[in-house]
Amino acid sequence: MANYPSDPLHTSGHRSSRRSPPSNHSANRWLPPLDENARHARAHRDRFDPPPGRLGAGAGEKVTVTRAAAQRSREMGSRMYGLVHRAATADGADKSGLTALTWPVVANFAVDAAMAVALANTLFFAAASGESKGKVALYLLITIAPFAVIAPLIGPALDRLQHGRRVALATSFALRTVLAVVLIANFDSATGSFPSWVLYPCALGMMVLSKSFSVLRGAVTPRVLPPSIDLVRVNSRLTTFGLLGGTLVGGGIAAAAEWGFQLFAMPGALYIVVAVTVAGAGLAMRIPKWVEVTEGEVPTTLSYHGGADELRRQPEPYSSTTKARQPLGRNIITALWGNCTVKVMVGFLFLYPAFVAKAHDASGWEQLRILGLIGAAAAIGNFTGNFTAARLKLGHPARLVVRCAIAVTAVALVTALTGNLMVAAAATLITSGASAIAKASLDASLQDDLPEESRASAFGRSESLLQLAWVAGGATGVLIYTDLWAGFTTITAILMLGLAQTIVSYRGESLIPGLGGNRPVFAEQEGVRSGAAAVTHE
Repeated sequence: MANYPSDPLHTSGHRSSRRSPPSNHSANRWLPPLDENARHARAHRDRFDPPPGRLGAGAGEKVTVTRAAAQRSREMGSRMYGLVHRAATADGADKSGLTALTWPVVANFAVDAAMAVALANTLFFAAASGESKGKVALYLLITIAPFAVIAPLIGPALDRLQHGRRVALATSFALRTVLAVVLIANFDSATGSFPSWVLYPCALGMMVLSKSFSVLRGAVTPRVLPPSIDLVRVNSRLTTFGLLGGTLVGGGIAAAAEWGFQLFAMPGALYIVVAVTVAGAGLAMRIPKWVEVTEGEVPTTLSYHGGADELRRQPEPYSSTTKARQPLGRNIITALWGNCTVKVMVGFLFLYPAFVAKAHDASGWEQLRILGLIGAAAAIGNFTGNFTAARLKLGHPARLVVRCAIAVTAVALVTALTGNLMVAAAATLITSGASAIAKASLDASLQDDLPEESRASAFGRSESLLQLAWVAGGATGVLIYTDLWAGFTTITAILMLGLAQTIVSYRGESLIPGLGGNRPVFAEQEGVRSGAAAVTHE
């Protein structure tokens, strides 16, 4: 199990820890008793492990080749289902509610993959056309820019969402069902495309709802944390399930449907989107009700009003009417800056290769080679990064985030100097892996340096910032010139600014007043809780 103090002073007794209790006690005070885990696990094993030695349909029936093949297929399917079920319910996930959250996460990944397949030719390539700068500007204005305004509002809105988080997750799926139906209804079978007045708003809506789901998921995850594992492993598990079950399997099914439905001039991938979003809405409502219990929660804030000359220092006194807020500590702020820096690169690599492939008038196979190479590197890097992060001993999460940001900036610089496609693929591989490891380190800091009552709010706000950084990188990929050296030179300059802020935050300083590391590792709560005394200087 990944375990970590986020500060070396932890072991020397110079600070009081906010770490989770030992593994035999649950750190999640919202969970009901989980004393029936063992009995349920045995029941599931008995249910999904088929009895040995039964090949024929009956003792007296003749076993034909067809019957044997069918029986073998059923056995393999049963064993595969049992394997997936055991992986999803391991470590008490079925009783804590983590399993119930896993399936909506897989559905969200599958919807994103299916939408990428459905809109590949009509959105990315049409907007990336080198002959039409107007289309590029329209794509940026309608699809990217509005989300840059919406994303910062999601976190604060989540803090005010006292109940209905499950409904909000289900609504994000239901609204995407509506948008997919609108696209299907306006599909032009003659051109295989959609009217611009339908395509761009629906693409924007799909993006906003997908990112909103990610933010909501970040706020819900701490509430379904099993007692025997930590948030780092939980988030890595959710991402791994999403990549394997959603992106690979769901994307593959959507691609097959898109190809098959072409015979009937129908958008096959969008029908997959409709099916998955309907299923996702139903699965979201099966998440346990205790994820909506908000009693005792203390919202987090990025700002800090105290001093940084002591490890712990009380902030300035507040009036008795000020609501309690939990400032984020130095390690968390450093991890946020580093993760946002890496996410800028991730967003850039998501859109920029498609523009490069189209703008250079490459053939269909050449475009497929460019995008396939970049996409495969991203998938391998993401999976490897999550696999590695779940097994790392994250002793100093903030330091690891700084190193990830340095690595991403370095590979971007090398790509800018060489302008080579293979180097760009290597940069994508390293960026994807570093992004997964940096995100796990941020999770470690959030778990270690915040009280439990503020973690859900912190996860929601951090996800909002990461999604906004992704949008900034994507916007850069849309606007910049489509020569590799020019694009990567621009993104490297942006990454260097983010890296500089990350490094000075790690050292306890800041280039931006109030939003850097000039604060203690543990910041005391500001204001008062209901029924509590105001926080003041002694």
